[in-house]
Amino acid sequence: MRAVIQRVQHASVTINGQIKSAIHQGFLILLGIEEADNRDDADWLCRKISTLRVFDDEGGVMNRSLQDIGGEALVVSQFTLMASYKKGNRPSYIRAAGHEHAIPLYEYFCQALEQALGRPIGTGQFGADMKVELLNDGPVTICMDTKNKE
Repeated sequence: MRAVIQRVQHASVTINGQIKSAIHQGFLILLGIEEADNRDDADWLCRKISTLRVFDDEGGVMNRSLQDIGGEALVVSQFTLMASYKKGNRPSYIRAAGHEHAIPLYEYFCQALEQALGRPIGTGQFGADMKVELLNDGPVTICMDTKNKE
């Protein structure tokens, strides 16, 4: 699994002109899933993201987590994170998981993150043409890959 985590002041996802989800301060998480990913990967990533200390404390130091600040999360599926660009100029998405594997794992990740945060999260719609808006705060953008756990 690959995730791009953006610290945001606000973010939203719109599908067919209708806002599906919107959040205030927190994380916009773009999530890519490959066939080799499993629930252990989702659990690890969820723990890392929910406790990632990138929000300012009273001294202006990035020392607080999403849990600490009561922040919100918006998770958007993003198969293009699995792009291979080694040959030519047209990316290959052969590593991206198919719907039958990716949808249940995406849903599992979202449920696990809701449990970790103790509140509902926002989501996109798997496979939809989504318009994502955000105000990146900082900017702070972190990339995580479960293949690089150690």
